[in-house]
This record gives sequence, structure tokens and C-alpha cells, in this order.
Amino acid sequence: MVFDLSQIEGWVGGAVWALARVSGLMLVAPVLGAPVIPMRIRLGICVMLTYVLAPLAPVDIRPLSAAGVATMAQQMLVGAGLGFVMKLVFEAVSFGGQFVAQSMSLGFAEVVNPQSGGSVPVLSQFYTILVTLLFLTLNGHLQLISLLAGSFNSLPIGIDGLGTNGIWAILSFATHLFGGAVRVALPALTAVLVVNLGFGAISRAAPSMNLFAVGFPITICLGMIAVWLALRGLPSAFDSLQTDAWDIMRRLIGG
Repeated sequence: MVFDLSQIEGWVGGAVWALARVSGLMLVAPVLGAPVIPMRIRLGICVMLTYVLAPLAPVDIRPLSAAGVATMAQQMLVGAGLGFVMKLVFEAVSFGGQFVAQSMSLGFAEVVNPQSGGSVPVLSQFYTILVTLLFLTLNGHLQLISLLAGSFNSLPIGIDGLGTNGIWAILSFATHLFGGAVRVALPALTAVLVVNLGFGAISRAAPSMNLFAVGFPITICLGMIAVWLALRGLPSAFDSLQTDAWDIMRRLIGG
């Protein structure tokens, strides 16, 4: 039996579009695309999601045509845009941890971040681990996959993709990175600021006191207590950021 190129393109067309959108998400999204997950497992998840979502992506565009190549690039951009919005939430929490670590004079204690591959303060990585566990506990990864599946209906396969409005919405949401970081770090930063103001008053009252020798251990001890007390507010701050992210992603796909 002889098959021509048009028949083969018709068979693999739906799978190609689903693969492009899924692979874009897997490249950027937190947890699902984490470098610490072995490549074979990530590849298996990508193939499994493609097999499940391929029936939702029927289209008459030939994959090997010029329009097909442009459509594939647009589908990868759609998946990457959804994953990037959620990644910004995790980066905001990590950035807030860096604020707290610097205020406590613990910025020098760094560890490799498996998400990005760079070095971040240990406290920042601790915050990232906590919100990752919260994300998995609240089934955020399943909600992300469900949103991706729904995007095939609300944002059908085509060469339009996200468009300029979608890209601008992602860039606008990126400004939440700094606001979210301050929201995460504000309780601990406020406590450490009060401690530093107290040291300032002590230095004015007793100028001969060596505050560098006394203040460093006191700042770390009181900072640890402030972080411990502020952890109860971390889930609410993360939930607020995550809710904004879900709203932006629904706007991107028109859902």
C-alpha cells in the first residue's frame, strides 16, 4: 500500500498542533517543565498530553506548508504564554524571599535554584519549595492542564494565535512581579525594619557600642522569628497572585 504526502499530513496534522501547544507549555511552566524532572518523564508527559488532546485540534492546514509552519510557531507561543504567566507567580515569591534574605543579612547564603539554574538565597528557595507544595496540593498542575485543554475550544488552531493584545496582557501582568514580591515579603520586612530602627536609636544613645558585632546575630535571630510568624500569610499572598494569573490566562485564550 502506497501513501502520498497529503494523506500522511492529514493523519499527523491534529497531533502536530496539539504537540506544539503542549510542548510550549512544558518548556516554560513551573513544576511541569522543571529541569529537575528527568527528560524522559517530561517527554512522556508531553506525549501523553498530546495523545489525549490531539482530537481537540482538527484543522485543514498542511503542517509542511508555509501557513503550517507559522501556525506551529503560534501554537508554541500560546502554550509558552500560559506557562510564562504561571512562572511569573513563582518568580514573584522567589523575589520576595530574596528581599527578606537581604534585609536579614542572609543574602550571602545561596543555593542553586533547580527551576532557573542560577544561585538564589536559601530563604528564597525555601519560599519556592513551600509554594510549589501549595501549588501541587491545590491541584494547580491539573488546573493548568485543564486550561490548556479548554484553549483548543476557546482559541481554535489558526495563524492568529495570541495576537498583540495577548502579548501585551502578558507584559502587563509581568509588572505584578514586583508587587507580588513586596506582598510576600512585607510582613517580615516590616519586622526587620522595626529592629533596624531600634538599632538606630541605640546607636544614637550609645555611640560607643559596636552595633556590627551585636546587631548581626540579633538581626538574624529576630528575622527568623519574623519569617516564622509571617509564613502563615504566605498561602494567602500566593493564592492572590495565582488567582490573578488564572484570570490573565483565561483572557489570553478567550475563555
